[in-house]
Amino acid sequence: MAFEQYENEDQKIQEKLKQKTWNEIRTNDSWAIFKIMSEFVNGYESMARIGPCVSIFGSARTKPDTKYYLLAEKIAYKISKAGYGVITGGGPGIMEAGNKGAHNGGGTSVGLNIELPFEQHFNPYIDKDKNLNFDYFFVRKVMFVKYSQGFVVMPGGFGTLDELFEAITLIQTKKIGRFPIILVGSEFWSGLLDWIKATMIEKEHNASPEDLNLIKIVDTEDEVVEVLDNFYKKYNLSPNF
Repeated sequence: MAFEQYENEDQKIQEKLKQKTWNEIRTNDSWAIFKIMSEFVNGYESMARIGPCVSIFGSARTKPDTKYYLLAEKIAYKISKAGYGVITGGGPGIMEAGNKGAHNGGGTSVGLNIELPFEQHFNPYIDKDKNLNFDYFFVRKVMFVKYSQGFVVMPGGFGTLDELFEAITLIQTKKIGRFPIILVGSEFWSGLLDWIKATMIEKEHNASPEDLNLIKIVDTEDEVVEVLDNFYKKYNLSPNF
């Protein structure tokens, strides 16, 4: 069903593009700059006031009665009790679990929503003054990275992988600080990391062995908080450095 919805939306987009001339497309692109600028300004002004936060990534398709939803909720609760706020994509699934845990823990609960053809709708556990909406994925990703002091990555799909590798790349290239990247669910993530180590690093030499040191794999909420706390103790920082 989800694929059929995506296919229908894609067809509508293609039809709209066919109806436009090149000059119309170019003009629309030029005016889009102002929309992009407004999203950056609104995002910067809103996010600068939230305080120290950890981003939680994961699938929008995860159901409330599944183990990873319940685990994400526990992780967010523990994170909020440790003094961090929680940032999610604002939608259902793992994102809802993250906001719910932060809300129940009395912590800051931020949602960065994106308009999508299907799946995305904001969840009810976001703080009313911290529910932001975006049209552009790249603007939204800047907010995730710029205002996070750690990344917790739950099992997810292509969007989750996109967010994970974005964070790794920016840290690897020293475009942002070296914040903890925590993968939750060794059963889910071990195959990917085995491939990275055996093929990407050892066989093809497309990455350095030390790059894997950027990533920690855990299975419990206590381990997530331990990784975050150890990181900040090691560098003599507090969550609000």
